[in-house]
Amino acid sequence: MEELSRPLSRRRLLQLTAGGLGAAALGPTLAARAGSYGTAAANAATLKMWWWGQQEAVGIQAWMNDTLKKFKAKTGITIQPTLMDTNNVIPQFTNAAAAGHPPDIQFLFNGIYHMENVWLGYVNALDGLVSPNVLKNSGATQLSVYKGKHYRVGFYAVGFGIAYNKSHFKKAGLDPESPPKTWAQFVDACAKLKAKGYIPIGGGVKDGFLGEWYLVNSLTQNLDTPADALNLFIGNLDWRKPRYHDHWVRLEELKKNGYINKDATSLQLYQGIQLFDTGKASMCFNTTPAIPNSQKQLGAAKVGYMVMPKLGHGRLAGIPITDTQGFGIPTKGHDHSDAAKFLDFMHSKDRVQAMWTLSKQIPANTTFDGSVITDPLIKRVQQQWVAGRHNVYIADLMPTKFWTDAMFVASQKILGGTMTGAQAGDLAHKVTDTWKKQNPDMISNYKTWGQDLG
Repeated sequence: MEELSRPLSRRRLLQLTAGGLGAAALGPTLAARAGSYGTAAANAATLKMWWWGQQEAVGIQAWMNDTLKKFKAKTGITIQPTLMDTNNVIPQFTNAAAAGHPPDIQFLFNGIYHMENVWLGYVNALDGLVSPNVLKNSGATQLSVYKGKHYRVGFYAVGFGIAYNKSHFKKAGLDPESPPKTWAQFVDACAKLKAKGYIPIGGGVKDGFLGEWYLVNSLTQNLDTPADALNLFIGNLDWRKPRYHDHWVRLEELKKNGYINKDATSLQLYQGIQLFDTGKASMCFNTTPAIPNSQKQLGAAKVGYMVMPKLGHGRLAGIPITDTQGFGIPTKGHDHSDAAKFLDFMHSKDRVQAMWTLSKQIPANTTFDGSVITDPLIKRVQQQWVAGRHNVYIADLMPTKFWTDAMFVASQKILGGTMTGAQAGDLAHKVTDTWKKQNPDMISNYKTWGQDLG
């Protein structure tokens, strides 16, 4: 199942590239493959593009095919697309760039997933190439800016929050049109749902990714800017302070009260989500592109979606969280000018609107006119998570060692009943301190990046 591999592969790929072993460790096989792709880019009117997205945003292929066709008709420039396998999208680019044979246009995940390639000199700044209006409106987010320069344009949007079953809410005496907005209301709702025999929250943390989604939805609420998250990850702020591990204390509370399925440590992320999609669980942490699938399985009338109830006191509390996929121009691509023309074309008014009409996916571009969306829930999601004020996805700032040794371990052990929230804060501090000592060059880059995020 493609969805199952997506989060795992994305983090695993970061380990295999600049964030872990480095481009040189990827081996001669990928180097040869990358070189074979690059040699075909000799024709100035033909550009190579490596992309990803159909695996996650099912249907986006139709929009891409139509966009390539219309771009060629308008400019005479041919874009030869390669839909990358999830397992190759990051390491193949890093290796190709190191070998000097990248494509001309490259799909880029947000945050650290592309920023380390920026630091390696593999991704070109878009300022002066792409239209300033596109850079302003594309939805690439602050996480694509380094030293004041933009390295990515947006593609489609991915919101994060909690899906809930309106029928369960109604039967438990809760208002399905007014879901919990505070932690006290959330805990009360969990208690009432449990009393009716439902699993209040369905989840699976065996692969760690529920832990990531939970951390993003909850830790963000005790932060004032995205730079606070970055400073936590590099050790400039202390995880042992109650403010910065309070989210894990709340997770411990949910576990102790039996509000999460007992077998959460034995299930993977999407197995836990299936508890919601099959009507066994009343809520689950999920993304906005998954809403249509939940509607299909449960019936559209039963599916609601909400921001994580407010539990923190930071300036970012209570605000929706949204990430975006995107594209950039490799430094050693052979035609920056024509590549920039394509990125501009992707963000023309017609193409922005066509993303919904052709694929039923919400574009990241902030000029999108959401009036074309007829589904009431998807329309509200677009207005609240994409068009409205939203937070960046702070896991895009997370070093791989923190993911594997702190976040992953803490979420599993808390839900397994063998670690407290305070102990998770101690663990996070220890892992961060070790990483900081081992990566002085990365710390310098992170600090510079943080100036833009602040």
